[in-house]
Amino acid sequence: MAIQYSSIIDAARDDVFAWHSRAGALARLLPPWQPVGIVAEAGSLADGQAVLSAPGGLRLVSDHQPADFDPPARFVDELAQPDVRSWPTKLAGSWRHEHRFDALAGERTRLTDRVDTAVPERLLRQMFQFRHRQLAEDIAAHRWRAERGVGAGTVALTGASGLVGSALAAFLSTGGFRVIRLVRREARDTDERRWDPERPAPDLLDGVDAVIHLAGASIAGRFTDAHKSAVRASRIEPTRLLAERAAATDDGPAVFVCASAIGIYGHDRGDGTLDESASRGDGFLADVVADWEAATAPAAAAGVRVVNVRTGIVQTPRGGTLRLLRPLFAAGLGGRLGSGRQWLSWIDLDDLIDIYHRALVDPVLSGPVNAVAPDPTRNAQYTEVLAAVLRRPAMLPVPSLGPRLLLGEQGARELAEANQRVVPQRLLDAGHRFRRVDLEDCLRHQLGHQRSAA
Repeated sequence: MAIQYSSIIDAARDDVFAWHSRAGALARLLPPWQPVGIVAEAGSLADGQAVLSAPGGLRLVSDHQPADFDPPARFVDELAQPDVRSWPTKLAGSWRHEHRFDALAGERTRLTDRVDTAVPERLLRQMFQFRHRQLAEDIAAHRWRAERGVGAGTVALTGASGLVGSALAAFLSTGGFRVIRLVRREARDTDERRWDPERPAPDLLDGVDAVIHLAGASIAGRFTDAHKSAVRASRIEPTRLLAERAAATDDGPAVFVCASAIGIYGHDRGDGTLDESASRGDGFLADVVADWEAATAPAAAAGVRVVNVRTGIVQTPRGGTLRLLRPLFAAGLGGRLGSGRQWLSWIDLDDLIDIYHRALVDPVLSGPVNAVAPDPTRNAQYTEVLAAVLRRPAMLPVPSLGPRLLLGEQGARELAEANQRVVPQRLLDAGHRFRRVDLEDCLRHQLGHQRSAA
């Protein structure tokens, strides 16, 4: 049985094909709701092999077919069973995936995915809708940069294996950037450099155009003294030392983009709207974030453009709150938290990636930038939308006792029950275009419940 899905991409065929050939393409196209991970990307569309991990230690192995490689018009991959971990895929039958690229007038491309398989089309349609939308939006973002005459340079990235870092590295790589991962172990290849957060090497940032600093211990967890100490220690001093290294490197970065958080506004600001000019709030997280941002001062003092990306509640089933809530709501056990009136300032993962991209290349941006969607929502509304997307009720409110048992009194107050109505005023003033401003659209895209395309 053959399944076919086509769409029109606003880019020349050579550019669309080249995007697929770069490292990171598979990561950008892999639907986040599927329980698979990347073991290895194919080194070549002509004859490479891609390997995915699946539950139970299984492997999904795909071999690219040299005889069918016809750039920039086509490449083909087929399911393989090279070892015992991949043998169970035989139960699903064969899988031959043809990727076809047809040039259209006006530098547009018709992209067609054709799959010969026994898997029912209804199980695959959401995947292809996601892939085509993701590709079109990524290419549009890179085209925006190119139209402004900004090339794809070399970016040093900390936290590259994390939730945001892995998605950002893939996005930048497919756009032509060279991404150098700063890792704490020994470097494995030329695209890695060993980074000691306590003693960054003098040549760590040689030849780098920009730094994106994401590394830091997870804030989620019970707010014990040990946890709070780890959160601070992983952010403040490593950031200061990295900023000093950026300032001292003669042929080093002109831009230093550092992760930050809307926790700087405090845990309860009522219904007031908080833009980047709002005063800092009170509490442990507000103190940490304020010191975290201040630690970038050495780079700014040396003339490096510094951007502090104050991130909201990131929406993706691969991590964060949505990863925790999805199984509960899917089982019909979800509901509002407490009164449900607290404001939740959310951001789609891909919009967050776009904001980091813009921070890299837009000279207008410096200092704090709120990375949130333009329309924050109340907790009760969020739970209603999530339940509707998953076609489940949201009738079981979570009492405040629950988060306190998990996070402690302070953790529950500053994380689970935080009330912050944050808006991205700096981005709106810059004319930034968000991919997903509507919460339902965001959750449908991230969870594989998009409405059928025409």
